[in-house]
Amino acid sequence: MVAPVAVAVAATTALATPSSLTCALVPSWQGLRGSLGPARSLQWPKKQQRQCRRKAGGTSVTAQFELKPPPYPLDALEPHMSKETLEYHWGKHHRGYVDNLNKLTAGTELDELSLEDIILATYNKGDLLPPFNHAAQIWNHDFFWESMKPGGGGKPSGELLELINRDFGSFERFVEELRSAAATQFGSGWAWLAYKANRLDVGNAVNPKPSDEDKRLVVVKSPNAVNPLIWDYSPLLTIDVWEHAYYLDFQNRRADYISIFLEKLVSWEAVSSRLEIAKARAAEREEEEERKKREEEEKTSDGEVEEIYVDKKSDDSETE
Repeated sequence: MVAPVAVAVAATTALATPSSLTCALVPSWQGLRGSLGPARSLQWPKKQQRQCRRKAGGTSVTAQFELKPPPYPLDALEPHMSKETLEYHWGKHHRGYVDNLNKLTAGTELDELSLEDIILATYNKGDLLPPFNHAAQIWNHDFFWESMKPGGGGKPSGELLELINRDFGSFERFVEELRSAAATQFGSGWAWLAYKANRLDVGNAVNPKPSDEDKRLVVVKSPNAVNPLIWDYSPLLTIDVWEHAYYLDFQNRRADYISIFLEKLVSWEAVSSRLEIAKARAAEREEEEERKKREEEEKTSDGEVEEIYVDKKSDDSETE
């Protein structure tokens, strides 16, 4: 099991089978939560589109994920990340994950799930099922491309910077912590900035005194394809430290690649937007939990039967 310890969420909600040959399935991911609730839109990364195709000789329709391009031309990040790196990283590695996931899910019950629900279902409490690595790597790479922009780097502003200063002490300390996580991830993996809403993974347990300070920014690292979705965190930023992400440009100098990412490539605008969405999602979930709590209390109150206890000794004395 990868730390931090978390309980994997089983995906239980599938998309309705499409009836049109030319359609795009929008994922039904219900958001980061302790239990699957009402469907919510996902804006980071943008909704994963699936192409619908009719199976030969039948009326059923199968949905396939498509390779989504980065939100900029492949040479737009030069000289910090070369076009050749993007051609191999996105054009071959990322494409391979998409092709393999489609092969593994075709004709199975996973075929109708969103990408995020496939990740949650196949994580399987750390006992990974075959589709997990491909599904998670598709999500991770979509998220990674959108974490960068031409002319990136610098320093964030607004609420993001305020929370960074609050939770890490200063922007410089945050950078060092993220840099360390990326540099010390052994072998292949990812370093993340995430928003943690301090959920307790214990049945019938709630935070007795929740406050805004309970919701914090955290830096975590994960091996291979694992990402913070399985810990019920909201990812805000990631650095890909698989060797194929930087070897053509930096060879084995991972530390130099990390520095260039933070100084020249990171899109703090994207991170700020993701933080806003994560906070809204956490607030929405809390409101939903409060609503359910009130409904349960009302049901309990309505079902109560007033009982009258009679003191038998006193009653007998009155009849004498």
